[in-house]
Amino acid sequence: MMSLEECLSPHVAMTQRDHTRLKWSKPYRTSDRIRPVDWTCACRATVYELCEGRGQAFIRRIVQFDRKQEIHETSRWSLAEARVIWAALLSGSAW
Repeated sequence: MMSLEECLSPHVAMTQRDHTRLKWSKPYRTSDRIRPVDWTCACRATVYELCEGRGQAFIRRIVQFDRKQEIHETSRWSLAEARVIWAALLSGSAW
């Protein structure tokens, strides 16, 4: 297992008491033009990706189990709004 000093991607901070709760749903059918543009470190069991495409964005949550993954996504937002929510997720202000 990597130490935090060796990780290249950010980690989600501990959830703050007054955090915003995100609504997670099963993945939508996405087009080829959707791509992850930022992500959290894969050293944790849960990895988050900020995905963008066609002028919209959403956050994907991937929970890694021994031999499978469970994937959920938020609803779509504008690029600017998604980046604000992504920053909130990383800081522990949203979950």
